[in-house]
Amino acid sequence: MNPIYDYAIVGGGILGLATAMTLARHRGPTAGGAGIIVLEKESDWARHQTGRNSGVIHAGVYYKPGSLKATMCQAGSASIVAFAQEHGIDHEVCGKLIVATEPSQLEGLRALHQRALQNGLPVELVGPEESAEIEPHVRSVGAITSPTTGIIDYVGVCRAYARLAEEAGAELRHGVEVTDLVRRGGEQVLTTSAGDIRARYVISCAGLQSDRIARLSGVDPGARIVPFRGEYYELIPERRYLIKNLVYPVPNPDFPFLGVHFTRMISGEVHAGPNAVLAFKREGYRKRDISARDLADVLGYRGFWHLARRHWRDGMAEMVRSFSKSQFTKSLQELVPEVEADDLVPSPAGVRAQALQPDGGLVDDFLLVEDEGALHVCNAPSPAATASLEIAKTVVQRVLAADSTGTTPRR
Repeated sequence: MNPIYDYAIVGGGILGLATAMTLARHRGPTAGGAGIIVLEKESDWARHQTGRNSGVIHAGVYYKPGSLKATMCQAGSASIVAFAQEHGIDHEVCGKLIVATEPSQLEGLRALHQRALQNGLPVELVGPEESAEIEPHVRSVGAITSPTTGIIDYVGVCRAYARLAEEAGAELRHGVEVTDLVRRGGEQVLTTSAGDIRARYVISCAGLQSDRIARLSGVDPGARIVPFRGEYYELIPERRYLIKNLVYPVPNPDFPFLGVHFTRMISGEVHAGPNAVLAFKREGYRKRDISARDLADVLGYRGFWHLARRHWRDGMAEMVRSFSKSQFTKSLQELVPEVEADDLVPSPAGVRAQALQPDGGLVDDFLLVEDEGALHVCNAPSPAATASLEIAKTVVQRVLAADSTGTTPRR
């Protein structure tokens, strides 16, 4: 008979590994028995959202004051830096510039500045002259400086989380895919590609598959994951001087994405993008990647059609940019007029797991859904990597509270 684990964690991205480390450290390496197991379907950690993001340590400028995103991001921007310093992970708190390129954007810039102040951030509103001192090649009629924004190696963070989780007694397994999850008596039974695994409690941090894992266990998260592919270019080495650190536009308040921007990576590369197009596969990083099941899930979901009707013009513009390098270049030239198409080469794409409500509204905050013997992280897009230690802390607190009382926790 296979052992019954105390906790099974589904997903080996940054949240699953941070949770495993935090929970294992709480138990301690001498807790004994079949304690914690982490199940990751891929052959290595951080193969999806974590390993394909822009590597930014977000400060928390954009998020609704008082929301989980706002509070956890601000705390996380400090805790992730402290963790990186302690464990020798490449990082740099280099700062970010959010720029208005036209006078019509100044009102939105000022509103964003006020939101950042409400979130307790040390931001400053500056004029075009000061902006030019920070980023000489960027067009600006005004800007916000965010000095606590930074860049980091998130894959390196994940490897450190995994190592520390194992040292604290957790069992970590690659190449194990969860295909079913049922509660049987007082335990959860996970059907996997490596056979059945039993656990008293399941924590799902499954990213792009998070809503499906929740529904396998009979939980309705009230939203469905709709995948959006973010496509990037990067500046050729000879033109990297055009960007010193991070440059973002003023976001369009009517569109649920930040718009194309420039990001200096911790490796020294400068990425430009992303656009945001519907992916035809949840893990579809190329235009030709199509899953009949995933596409049917999207097209058969009324929430997607509500979103499409609301934003079809923006969506069409994103699709045009996806297939036209010249149009992508034009959008970048709004920020840096000197950029030319020949300065850009393709860079790997990422896919954002965005939870969408039936009415077409995007779930705007982290979404943790709890049930008897399980907790599901069902919406954790950016800034989840920045806030990974804070999210893990909250997840572990809720799990331990529910586990100690033996009651069904609230959602």
